[in-house]
Amino acid sequence: MSIGTVVVTGAAGQVGGVVREALRERAEQLVLVDRRELTARAPNERVRQAELDSPEAVAALVEGADAIVHLAGVPDEAPLPDLLEGNVLGTHHVLEAARRTGVRRVVLASSNRLTGCYPAAQEVSPELPPRPDGLYGVSKVAVEALGRLYADKFGLEVLCLRIGSLESEPTEERHLSTWLSPRDCGGFFLDALTRKDVTFLALYAVSANTRRFWRLSDGYQPQDDAERYAGRIPQTGGLDLQGGDFASPAYTLRHLSP
Repeated sequence: MSIGTVVVTGAAGQVGGVVREALRERAEQLVLVDRRELTARAPNERVRQAELDSPEAVAALVEGADAIVHLAGVPDEAPLPDLLEGNVLGTHHVLEAARRTGVRRVVLASSNRLTGCYPAAQEVSPELPPRPDGLYGVSKVAVEALGRLYADKFGLEVLCLRIGSLESEPTEERHLSTWLSPRDCGGFFLDALTRKDVTFLALYAVSANTRRFWRLSDGYQPQDDAERYAGRIPQTGGLDLQGGDFASPAYTLRHLSP
């Protein structure tokens, strides 16, 4: 079944590359947007080099689309003004463009870092309140709040995927809980585009790790487990918070003014 025309912002990034591969065979047309130059690799791909700096600019990119997968933004801890500009305002421009042009479904890239200050020993579900592990996590709280607003007030279908640690394979102790394999990443995004009867939904996109922190929702059920790599990874058993080093004061202090 075709998923119609899908616009993917931030298509040149790590997650964008995986999503592109996962959606290519299912989309009637895949519009790949990034500030960096891209090259079409299939007849149904169109590439656009653009900034998402206003609702009008985004509207010109998404007019006539069936769905948007919004991945563009600042991908890690940074000064708060940069995160507000790249993540919060960028998401607002995408949602507002969707409202103006009639695009019904928007899939937003959220992050597991939105709950990184929960204890590592606690299972966390999307229903629990945010406990971000830094300014980046704070920006993703705002991203989800914007999605909720546009779903409740304007009737958009918004899904927020709290993406785990996307790697070809886990390489550190925290990944044994947070790893998201490329196969499972593609599965979660395809599910987000094809689910029925959605108004607003936030869920964790994480592989079926034996040690995972987060409760899986219904819908796509992941296939891979980081435990198969556990023998290759040094382990100290010293992870107190789910965010690990991301939750340390030092990780944020370097981005704060003296």
